[in-house]
Amino acid sequence: MAIAIRHDPHSHAHEESIPGTVSLAAKEGEETHYGQALFPVPSADPNDPLQWTKFKKHMIMFCACAFSFLGISALLGPAVYIGLWSAQFNVDPNTAAGLVNYPNLIFGFGSVILVPLYKRYGRRPVMLLSLVAYIGGIIGASQSTTYGGLLAWRIVHAFGSGVCEALPVQLVNDIFFLHERGKKLGWYTVALCLGATGPMFCGFMLAAGYSWNLFFYVELAFGVALLLLCFLFVEESLYFRAPVAPSGGSSSGSNLEVVTSAATTAEGNEKERQPETAELSGNSVLPRRKSWKQQLSIFPDKFDYTCDFWAMPFRAFTHLLVPSTFWVIATYGIYIGLCGFSFNFVFPLKIVQPPYNWPETNSGLSAIATFIGFGLALPLLPASDILAARLTRRNGGIREAEMRLGVLIPAAFVAPAGQVLFGMAAARDLHWICYFIAIGITQWAGYFYFTLTLAYAVDSYNANLSEMLIIMNLGKQAISFGFSGELLNWILKHGYVTIVVAAFVPILVVNNMMVFVFMIWGKRIRVMMANSWLARFHGRSLTRGEGH
Repeated sequence: MAIAIRHDPHSHAHEESIPGTVSLAAKEGEETHYGQALFPVPSADPNDPLQWTKFKKHMIMFCACAFSFLGISALLGPAVYIGLWSAQFNVDPNTAAGLVNYPNLIFGFGSVILVPLYKRYGRRPVMLLSLVAYIGGIIGASQSTTYGGLLAWRIVHAFGSGVCEALPVQLVNDIFFLHERGKKLGWYTVALCLGATGPMFCGFMLAAGYSWNLFFYVELAFGVALLLLCFLFVEESLYFRAPVAPSGGSSSGSNLEVVTSAATTAEGNEKERQPETAELSGNSVLPRRKSWKQQLSIFPDKFDYTCDFWAMPFRAFTHLLVPSTFWVIATYGIYIGLCGFSFNFVFPLKIVQPPYNWPETNSGLSAIATFIGFGLALPLLPASDILAARLTRRNGGIREAEMRLGVLIPAAFVAPAGQVLFGMAAARDLHWICYFIAIGITQWAGYFYFTLTLAYAVDSYNANLSEMLIIMNLGKQAISFGFSGELLNWILKHGYVTIVVAAFVPILVVNNMMVFVFMIWGKRIRVMMANSWLARFHGRSLTRGEGH
């Protein structure tokens, strides 16, 4: 027999009247982390996602991250085939580029439909359905012999994987506590950004003499394997959490609930706690932990019919008026649309020309610098959570959303330096290692901005998280689509220094320096937003169940 300690919700942490300000002061006997109470408040129900085992949570996170990697790599990887497709389908290169640009735009719009779907009908069925659509599109693309056919199937798999950017953030919010979110969002960010190195893998296949179809076959194999993993391990995390109140009116012994459980073990399988008895008080009894067969159910126990399905996409646009949300969109748009596309367009163009004269098949090797940049950032994944925990202790157990932002200060200065170095290397034909250093340090800094601006937005205004994720995904994809068409023309017309250094770097600096604005005035901004008409508008949606 094992003893599991279940806490009464009233003895746990709670969010103050200002979104993003949380009291984490722990009471005697409470489970804590970093000396602070757990938030959100876990219920005593063993089916509460917050009560799931670490193995289950990490498998769910692995599947979500893998979906992000595959979705992004399939979307962007074929960019190296534009010249080949231009010749094969007898179209000009700009038209052939539509095989990448239009799916990229549809990818962003996919969240407009898929996020409201998982909000109402559950995360699990939408994730499985999205993977099926992704796999179907990949199969169709691999067999396409015409431009129109390939474009159509590319749009199908792009739409299907459109949820792969929003869903991992939702899952982090569903199954992890506040003190874990920075690190877990960091895992998602790494998977997302490494997916952008897809062109490197395509380039290697092309250099080895394989046709472009092989890339889609490889994506198909991993997609089918991921679908199987998701079916087996991704349990539904849509959970209607409510305070547990004694029915008999007695509060005796309500601070702690002792639940006896039998730990069932099977070789190679996850250990699951099965409560034998779970008396709260009076006649209230906790449900048993779902069996493995029940966990494999495609749909949740009940749908969230209070979700205003058709209004969500329209309300999502109101989140552009939330400063922290707009900062996330600007950050992703700038780092992807300006920095990322500068690297992806300029390096392959420069490195095959004198004085470098690299073979065209090696023009995608700049992705190695991206791997190194993210690799150096990985050990620092927990930094923001640890910093926030220390500042919370100093603040008497009161957690402010801005407490994690200090980790961004070094990155705020490193990224512009990397962009300057890249522009100067291209303008003055510096040694090729300068390109790699510039890309590596910019991506290192970008990783922190991707992760922590998103974590800050979720911390500070997460009541309507699903709507916020719709506009974040749509906004950054729209920005990247807008830049993808003309960025290279601007650079070639006006020069590397003029565009990459003189134009792009100031924009990057302004965005990065916003970290100081939020660190100093972030709470005042949250107070202002909490008392605004926008908060009242979003609050009305919460009364209809939109806050789950």
